[in-house]
Amino acid sequence: MVLGGVLPDSPIVHGLVIVAATGFIWFGSGWLEESAERLAAHYGLPPVVQGSVVVAVGSSFPELSSVVFTALAGAFDMGVGAIVGSAVFNVLMIPALSGIATDSDLDANREIVYKEAQFYMLAVATLVVTFSLAVIYIPTGTGLVGQVTRPLALIPLLLYGLYLFIQWQDVNDHDAVGGTETDIGRAWGKLAVGLVVILVAVEQLVGSVEALGTTFGVPEFLAGVTVIAAATSLPDLLVSVRAARAGNSTTSLGNVLGSNTFDLLVAIPIGVLIVGSVPIDFAVAVPMLGVLTLATVLLFTVLRTELSITTLESYALLVGYGLFVAWVIAETAGVTHLLRGS
Repeated sequence: MVLGGVLPDSPIVHGLVIVAATGFIWFGSGWLEESAERLAAHYGLPPVVQGSVVVAVGSSFPELSSVVFTALAGAFDMGVGAIVGSAVFNVLMIPALSGIATDSDLDANREIVYKEAQFYMLAVATLVVTFSLAVIYIPTGTGLVGQVTRPLALIPLLLYGLYLFIQWQDVNDHDAVGGTETDIGRAWGKLAVGLVVILVAVEQLVGSVEALGTTFGVPEFLAGVTVIAAATSLPDLLVSVRAARAGNSTTSLGNVLGSNTFDLLVAIPIGVLIVGSVPIDFAVAVPMLGVLTLATVLLFTVLRTELSITTLESYALLVGYGLFVAWVIAETAGVTHLLRGS
């Protein structure tokens, strides 16, 4: 149903909805970025905190919503697949397109490399450990299927609490020039409106993409970890590219890593806390998380070389995402058989 059944359910209408929703996401992400920049300047936040917390949490609301909705619908594996697919898109496509969009190299710094990137790799490992504990201590049925319960979901949430504590300490250590004068109420209001616009637009976008996938026979798994994952990552892409073109490379890269950290440590556990417990197929989750780890290592490598992403390295990241899509297609076609549960 398009817009609650107001518009007819046809491929042409869904195509128009995708175009319109993309435009609204563009405007919403612009409001989000502008208001976050004003709030960060007002409160004297360092750029890396602005990108990895303020902007990242805001632009991650579509992923959070997708996990909650799939968990309530009893399709938690689909939600995890979309989150991991979105994370792969974030660490490969977004830095690549941000680097290509700038006239010079996309600069990083040691705080991005040694705090944000490495903490994000720790987030991936923590999620694997959480799923492992579910399979070991709360197995269900046959195969590598376990039940992720609320106590287990607290493990990644506690780690995100540590992440926020570290960011808070960095804010205290930051020698701010001084808060700038701004209409703080208007800035918060614009941030809230931007989030609502993004959330509604992404919901319509994902719904139309799913409808077109069903119409044209695109397999659910393939659509989930590629097209839908990219659709929910569109706010992150627009925010990071805008920041990179404005010369705010720290905010651009911080948004990518902070958004992924939030998705893995908060979005997935929140879905579990709402439902109570959800089954997780280890045979499906681990290969996807393994690919995500490889993608993260690739990004970490190019970030550490001279603390920047060159144009050549940007295209290398694009090739890496192309290989990921090829692998997903091979899995869907039953060529590789790594995802035994799919």
